[in-house]
Amino acid sequence: MKVKGGKTVYGASIGILMLETKFPRIQGDMCNALTWPFPVRYKVVSGASPDRVVRNRAEGLLETFIADARALVDQGADGITTNCGFLSLFQDELAAACGVPVATSSLLQVEAVNRLLAPSKRCGVLTISRETLSDDHLRAARVPPDTPIMGTEGLREFSRVILDDEEELDIEASRLDLIDASRALAEANPDLGAIVLECTNMVPFAHDIRAATGLPVYSIYSYILWFQSALAPRVFPAGL
Repeated sequence: MKVKGGKTVYGASIGILMLETKFPRIQGDMCNALTWPFPVRYKVVSGASPDRVVRNRAEGLLETFIADARALVDQGADGITTNCGFLSLFQDELAAACGVPVATSSLLQVEAVNRLLAPSKRCGVLTISRETLSDDHLRAARVPPDTPIMGTEGLREFSRVILDDEEELDIEASRLDLIDASRALAEANPDLGAIVLECTNMVPFAHDIRAATGLPVYSIYSYILWFQSALAPRVFPAGL
């Protein structure tokens, strides 16, 4: 048997570009390594604070993201993702620069989820900041302009802690924020057929959102499980 080299690290096909943060990352968060059923590689992007990326469109950071994505590829990553849905703004540039598949944002799922639903239904989005999720973010991810969107800002805990990068998170208060926002999204849109979570930090509460609304919930976790399955296809035993 012969094998081919060319990488520095093997067995971790997903490279994750991380914002520079100090808030807690509980299991389910994509930047808690225990979340994943497979190895991943992380790289923290210097200067990419939640405030700068979410509230200020990641201004001035594109070249840093490209350099760090290329570094992950050089180290062995076969695909690149990020830990913020607002980085859909960089989807085309990163995909062009990296030479491997790139999935910058959970929002990239919306178009496909809509195809799964009955013609009378549509997918909605739950975001950490409705105020700053612009048409440009949506257009970059090919999200239809009439997509129902609800934010969690102005509630108890979740948006404030993440966006202000606080060091303590009340999990129960955050859970209630996500439940309240998802219920409001569903009640305001009777034709809602599914929800996509823009924010990667919402993943630990996806089960609660599903229970509260009765709707399928798609997240960066479900997206990257699919994404990784193409980069490292399962080997099945021969025979019946």
